[in-house]
Amino acid sequence: MIEVNCSPEIDTKKTVGILKEIARDKMGGWLTLPRKFDMGEFMRIKEAAKKINEESEYLVCIGIGGSYLGHRAIMEALRPKSSTRIIYAGNSLSKRELDYALRCVGDHDFSINIISKSGTTLEPAIAFSAFKRKLIEKYGEEEANSRIYATTDKKEGALHDEAVASGYTRFIVPNNIGGRYSVLTAVGLLPLLVAGVDIDKLLEGAAEAVESAVSPATKYAWMRYALGQKNYDTEVFASFEPSTMYFNEWLKQLFGESEGKNKQGIFPASVIYSTDLHSLGQFMQDGRRNLFETIIDYPTDETNAKVVQAVRIAHTDGGIPVLDIRVSSFDEKGFGELIYFFELACAVSAKLFGVNPFDQPGVEAYKNELKRLMTKE
Repeated sequence: MIEVNCSPEIDTKKTVGILKEIARDKMGGWLTLPRKFDMGEFMRIKEAAKKINEESEYLVCIGIGGSYLGHRAIMEALRPKSSTRIIYAGNSLSKRELDYALRCVGDHDFSINIISKSGTTLEPAIAFSAFKRKLIEKYGEEEANSRIYATTDKKEGALHDEAVASGYTRFIVPNNIGGRYSVLTAVGLLPLLVAGVDIDKLLEGAAEAVESAVSPATKYAWMRYALGQKNYDTEVFASFEPSTMYFNEWLKQLFGESEGKNKQGIFPASVIYSTDLHSLGQFMQDGRRNLFETIIDYPTDETNAKVVQAVRIAHTDGGIPVLDIRVSSFDEKGFGELIYFFELACAVSAKLFGVNPFDQPGVEAYKNELKRLMTKE
């Protein structure tokens, strides 16, 4: 059970209306996913993960944004054990990073999980081309194709068409779930299972949150909205566990892409304490009072708990509104619950600010401009 330590004024009628809007939205499939997962797809994910573990020392996960941040967040936090190491590629246009990933794989046995709904996003397309070439050089085209797992659209798109033509094993990015809400689909479950994460428990935690997370998520959403109305325009997600850095990155994408439209929304930032107390702590304590802090309080050791307490007292005394989100357990079940909680809170919060939680027109603008410049060159 996730606990939130705020008591905002809540318009119950408006909240119910928002929840109904989300449920009716064509991109609201994540809302019931944990309890309605396609079990045929689930078993295929388990079969594929077993094959990858048996024949590959590395799985190269190629994707950007929601195609990699969510599952990397869980993987980095839990640090599971597996015979197969996960390497990430295709999340930037840096040739130096791509060359480094290729060198890491070296002559080891490997497979590829290319994650892209369309297959045309430039960053993963470039990385996929490089690793597919390496795969073919090592194994020949037929075996290389058997080592490629494409998570993409069910019916159309460049990657879908290539996967069908080449016989890649395919998994589905549901049409009613956007990338940043997709971690509990095949997008996240296949690489997580290969890495050694118990995806049954992950979905179990999310399924329980379908009911248990509604009240704390809506409270948190209303509190964010109330603070936003008082010109607190920056939210700092604070964690005290270094391994949760990528979870903070997922949160920044989730809230940034969902809320940042029509000159609305709260800017998401993050810190890892106590490390960042020795770099950003001065600003947090004494800087501009346009920000509020959301402490994600994971179960931790006694010393770290004292740091949490000290930060909460000092920053509150310094004039920062501090919200507490207490997580039930630091394991797959706890993270399943936490993912669902934040997805729901974010969708409700965006609706309160009057924006669509499920589109990203600004990202599309950048993509279109990049395509124009690349074509011109």
